[in-house]
Amino acid sequence: MLAALETEAKGFVWFRLIDKVYSPKNLWSSWAKSAKNNGSAGADGITIDRYEKDAEANLEHLSEQLRTGTYQPKVIRRTYIPKADGTMRPLGIPTVRDRIVQGAVRHVIEPIFEKEFAAHSYGFRPGKGCKDGLRRVDELLKSGYRYVVDADLASYFDTIPHGLLMKEVARRVADGRVLKLIEAFLKANIMEGLSQWTPMAGAPQGAVLSPLLSNIYLNPLDHLMAGKGYEMVRYADDFVILCKSKEQAQAALAQVKQWTAQAGLSLHPEKTRLIDTATESFEFLGYRFDKGRRMPRNKSKLKLRETIRAYTPRKSGVSLGATIARINPVLRGWYGYFKHARKGSLREVDGWVRMRLRSILRRRQHRRGRGRGADHQRWPNAFFAKAGLFSLDEAQHLARQSMKVAH
Repeated sequence: MLAALETEAKGFVWFRLIDKVYSPKNLWSSWAKSAKNNGSAGADGITIDRYEKDAEANLEHLSEQLRTGTYQPKVIRRTYIPKADGTMRPLGIPTVRDRIVQGAVRHVIEPIFEKEFAAHSYGFRPGKGCKDGLRRVDELLKSGYRYVVDADLASYFDTIPHGLLMKEVARRVADGRVLKLIEAFLKANIMEGLSQWTPMAGAPQGAVLSPLLSNIYLNPLDHLMAGKGYEMVRYADDFVILCKSKEQAQAALAQVKQWTAQAGLSLHPEKTRLIDTATESFEFLGYRFDKGRRMPRNKSKLKLRETIRAYTPRKSGVSLGATIARINPVLRGWYGYFKHARKGSLREVDGWVRMRLRSILRRRQHRRGRGRGADHQRWPNAFFAKAGLFSLDEAQHLARQSMKVAH
């Protein structure tokens, strides 16, 4: 895509892009990603499976609509998912056809903006992720960056001003048809139940294009912080700024407040804090950093417990082996992200999982209550290890031993 775009650029501004968007090859590539993600149906009720039955004709029609300028996004279905703190996060689910077009637009404009995104931006970017951001925070803390600006943008995705966002996009994209297409996605009606409305701001979470647009809008803040010499680590709308002095942290926070006000955004007054890591902890990307030690934050553990509970009801009629087979992939996935936590901090989770299993076994013996006390002797830890239960603490211990041998 970069090679195809090079001929269209004039002074780092790209003019002819719409033909790249409606290219059959691009649409097929976007469709393949949509099919792999297998998201739920949009407001029109058309599922991935239904679209796939006539994918070739559907994509040809989509290409023709984009070429002739007759394509219009359909209404976005609003739904909610629970957040770790118990509140609900709104999601906007576009139709399958609209997800394909948004993906095709992203394929075209993402390489343009990737060229100028800051190194400390890790969210929704090719070749970057949470673990990279966490590694950078560790490095800075170990290098003496004691003070942390823990910032929280209030309802960021719902409050991005459309006009200012489009100005940022138009700095690099001068193809009017592509700009109109992006704006049409932002202003697509939202349907919740029987109600519909046109959003005046925001980029719906759940839409394919929104993560890229959110990074484009915060890119000036990234470069402002870097230009001032501040060590910022950002993942989407979640970011921290690490400083060596309290005065520097105060100045960084003042700069962020000034920029957000000008950008039509606001910092959450209760969740935005200045922290001295010598005496206080802070949370970032699922971890809690406490005096240089990293461990899973309580919300992350609670979310895991909710998932495990669904597989381990006390009245379960599923065999122990089958239950373990269900929860092991969950535990392995969780371990994959939290394996770098402080030594011993995963032991508590292991104990809780075994308690859930002991409770099932206890009930099968017509005993009441949770599995604890004497149940530890009836079904010791070794019993569950022999049954094949994945142990987070044991996996971490073995990984650390392997590292010692390697060195």
